[in-house]
Amino acid sequence: MKLLTGLLLLVFGHGVSSVLHSLHYFYTGSSGLSTFPEFVVVGMVDGVQMVHYDSVSKRAVAKQDWMEQVTRDPAYLERETGNFQGSQQWFKVNIGTAKQRFNQTGGAHMFQWMYGCEWDDDDDSTDGYRQFGYDGEDFISFDLKTLTWVAPVRQAVPTKQRWDQNKAELQYIKNYQTKECVDWLKKYLSYGKSTLQRTERPRVTLLQRSPSSPVVCHATGFYPDRVVVFWRRDGQELHEQVDPGEVLPNRDGTFQVSLDLNLKAVPQEDWGRYECVVQLKGIEDISTPLDPALIRTNGGKTGVGGDGGGEHMSHHLHLTSSQPLPGVPGHC
Repeated sequence: MKLLTGLLLLVFGHGVSSVLHSLHYFYTGSSGLSTFPEFVVVGMVDGVQMVHYDSVSKRAVAKQDWMEQVTRDPAYLERETGNFQGSQQWFKVNIGTAKQRFNQTGGAHMFQWMYGCEWDDDDDSTDGYRQFGYDGEDFISFDLKTLTWVAPVRQAVPTKQRWDQNKAELQYIKNYQTKECVDWLKKYLSYGKSTLQRTERPRVTLLQRSPSSPVVCHATGFYPDRVVVFWRRDGQELHEQVDPGEVLPNRDGTFQVSLDLNLKAVPQEDWGRYECVVQLKGIEDISTPLDPALIRTNGGKTGVGGDGGGEHMSHHLHLTSSQPLPGVPGHC
């Protein structure tokens, strides 16, 4: 589904000058799925889960130690629990409405909502997102530039027409996504500074399965997840011959990524012209030459070039009404 595409990015370019921080909430309501909770909420800061709720426990739970600075307020988790329980009921109604719109009766169905914001700590620029999806496809999303809703499917047009008429709500969403959400993002970053804003140096290894296989530049153990990884020849970045991989999480909270280099048309005597470069803000570039002596073919672990290593919207929108729903108060 487009709106729930992974937040982890592999960035290509020349240099890492800033970090894009994010605060996102993912709501998922379902029907007809016996092995999955009817309703789940996950809140994430920079891709790290910090709050969780589901319809089985019926309780909001802080997932990080640094959230203690927020949960010292004994009413915080109670308010969050109430907010999410209210959302759970509205999601149940919205699934029913969507099923009618799509002329569905039985079967398994899922309604999803993602909202949040991003903040660039270098130029102080921000962006915001508010999107709904149904059964794995985009349903409706908010355009922050035009302050209108975008309906990619005809079943969402009635919703767009109603929501576009609520001018006060549109202005509220703009304020939330450009200010309130960003303010809370900065607070969470401050609370979790020792973990969320740390830098861990990558361990870089060159791997090759067989003499005819691509050479893989594998970087692991780094944090944060936004890195620049590229191969270059004679000092020039290669845009061909390379096959980028996806940034993946490690169990310890760090990340890993691989970047393949196809050398079938390159004689081995020219390998010295190539190198893999890994860039991460806060550390010097790690440059690993394409040296046969550094390439591991047996899955060895030794690397080269590295060390070891509340603020929600005030109310929810209902698919069949342009009126505000019962409140979900903002955090104190």
